[in-house]
Amino acid sequence: MLRRLHGLPGIALALALAVTALSGAVLSVQPALDRATVPAIPAAASVADVAAQVAARHPGVSAIRLRADGSLTAAFDDGGRRGVERIDPATGAGLGPYAVSDTIRFITNLHRAFLMGDAGRVGAAIGALAMLGLSLSGLMLLARRLGGMSALLRPIRGTPAQRWHGELGRLAAVGLLLSSLTGLWMSAGTFGLLPETVATTPAVTASGGAPAPIGTLTGLNTVKLRDLRELTFPDPADPTDVFTLVTADGERLVDAATGATLAMTPATTLERMNDLVRTLHTGRGAWVLGLFLGLASAMVPVLGGTGLVLWLRRRAARPRIDANVPARAADTVILVGSEGNSTWGFAGTLHKALVAAGHKVHTAAMNDVSAAHLAAPRLLVLAATYGEGAAPQSARLFLSRLADLPGQPAVAVLGFGDRSFPHFCRFARNVADALDARGCPRLLPMKRVDRRSPQEFAQWGHDLGDVLGHDLTLTHVAEPPKTSRLVLAGRELYGEAVGAPVAILRFTAPVDPRTGAPGRLPAFEAGDLVGIVPPGDAMPRFYSLASSTRDGVLEICVRLRAGGLCSTFLHGLLPGEGIDAFIRENPAFRPAKGRGPLILIGAGAGIGPLAGFVRANAAGRPVHLYWGGRSAASDFLYEHELAQHLAERRLTTLRTAFSRDADESAYVQDRIAADAPRLRELVKQGAQILVCGGRDMAEAVTRALEPVVRPLGLDLPTLKSSGRYVEDVY
Repeated sequence: MLRRLHGLPGIALALALAVTALSGAVLSVQPALDRATVPAIPAAASVADVAAQVAARHPGVSAIRLRADGSLTAAFDDGGRRGVERIDPATGAGLGPYAVSDTIRFITNLHRAFLMGDAGRVGAAIGALAMLGLSLSGLMLLARRLGGMSALLRPIRGTPAQRWHGELGRLAAVGLLLSSLTGLWMSAGTFGLLPETVATTPAVTASGGAPAPIGTLTGLNTVKLRDLRELTFPDPADPTDVFTLVTADGERLVDAATGATLAMTPATTLERMNDLVRTLHTGRGAWVLGLFLGLASAMVPVLGGTGLVLWLRRRAARPRIDANVPARAADTVILVGSEGNSTWGFAGTLHKALVAAGHKVHTAAMNDVSAAHLAAPRLLVLAATYGEGAAPQSARLFLSRLADLPGQPAVAVLGFGDRSFPHFCRFARNVADALDARGCPRLLPMKRVDRRSPQEFAQWGHDLGDVLGHDLTLTHVAEPPKTSRLVLAGRELYGEAVGAPVAILRFTAPVDPRTGAPGRLPAFEAGDLVGIVPPGDAMPRFYSLASSTRDGVLEICVRLRAGGLCSTFLHGLLPGEGIDAFIRENPAFRPAKGRGPLILIGAGAGIGPLAGFVRANAAGRPVHLYWGGRSAASDFLYEHELAQHLAERRLTTLRTAFSRDADESAYVQDRIAADAPRLRELVKQGAQILVCGGRDMAEAVTRALEPVVRPLGLDLPTLKSSGRYVEDVY
């Protein structure tokens, strides 16, 4: 729900918000320009000084104003000549006519009312309300993603669009909240929604004597010019008229003959509040604030663009569910927990088959669970598991919400995962246990589907059909990924002598057969994943990339696994032969920006992305690589390249461990334990740790690192939550 509240108003009002924000950004520069061009007011100058100098030049002066842009102006009517003149606050001399730029007037009207009068002002108020909602909901979504409000300053990981949207939103949030709140206040004042608390000015009687020289009037002499708002001169034809002096403190009436202050009416709280709000919204009188607000406003179109990209990607990734009846009208509800949207494809297949069998079906994300969903006779839950047994993106709120809702539908839970991981379908198990604990009858025991197997999904559908009393055929064909053709350009083979062949394979884009021009590689970075679809199989296999597009090749390390379809295919490739591949971004596994130290840890083919990180370290950032293999003579991957990187200072230190070397058999975790003091100092300096390789190695590294960081008052979960310990484990 929160994501919808954030996304839908942003999409619907994107153009109006962009116009308001960009026009506001232009206007925000004006206070800084005014400060640079408007003459400064001397600290010692009084209202009486300037008033006397102006009156000497303009006998018909009626008012002097200190405007919001800092300009001092005088309105006069000298018989045949009238106008508004800019005044030098130091000398009282005229600086020429005062006029607001037509351009600024146009942009101001565009910002306040879209050039549409009162109707436009209503639209601007709605825009301010929408901006307030977008800013608050955006901060809440970001906090939820990063682990709470206290984690708002943590590094943001994700796709480029996600990082741009999050980083810019975080930077702009305070400015946008301030602009929208003050804009709403000013709109409320425009439409008379604020209470009227104007103070009553008491009736006074002037002395009626001959006017004294203005420079001698005590009531004007004691007020600094910089505190002036407006000074209204008495009518020369009325001896009972007085000077009216308005400052931020209020309004005072000054006798033109004696200079005495006849009355002082303090400014009301509402008037002071309006002044403050006007300054906070426009930056007038606070040019640094104005530039800050302008910078925040200038980010709005970028936030709108990246938000639209993210919305379109989510919309495109989620399959369209036809005949999706309202939850209250459904006899069967399907709730989906998915991270990468593949589970939605299975849900679409199930939904279609149930509808074809005559059921009324409603399908929704697990995060959207409500009492209406639990009131249906049947509830089918399709849940993937994320990471180490955690809930996927669309199901993170499910268990907490479930606990507060009534209802006991008959349930069946189907988990999706990879059996090679120790937490295979852990989240689906947690969901099934929670539904059992609330007394929901089981339609079927919980079932787990390994690696999106269509056969296992079909068998579950057959079992569900038996319970429902009719055939239920689930024929799921995953949408094939869009692939690019790449050709093998070179290979290096290691490890044959120890019975563990590992190949470093380098691919390029094929040459254009029509023009002979070199092909273009897709965009990728070291640490991203390449999905390779082996011949005769629709299931892609993923490999971590050891290169970036800038290197001109796509490079991977592939260990030959007994019976492995894809690894056997890749090891059998000859130069010039091709593969069908696609890129999956993996932004969570990349070095953090900055100059802080990096500790890279890997084993076997896991050195691939780590070598890519070292290769990209042209700036000479401190990088310390720990890597384990079997034999230095047989499978020392990247040996010569790493030696070159040490000489070029792209790599600071290299510590290797070989488990089958008779002289010094060791594993990478042994090197970590031996270097504990040095590693502890690097972590103290803010080092980021990146681990890549097999799961057994990663668990051994975890055990070795815990005593390294514990004396610092840290643990690995804390480092993980802050992005300082990241893994790419298979």
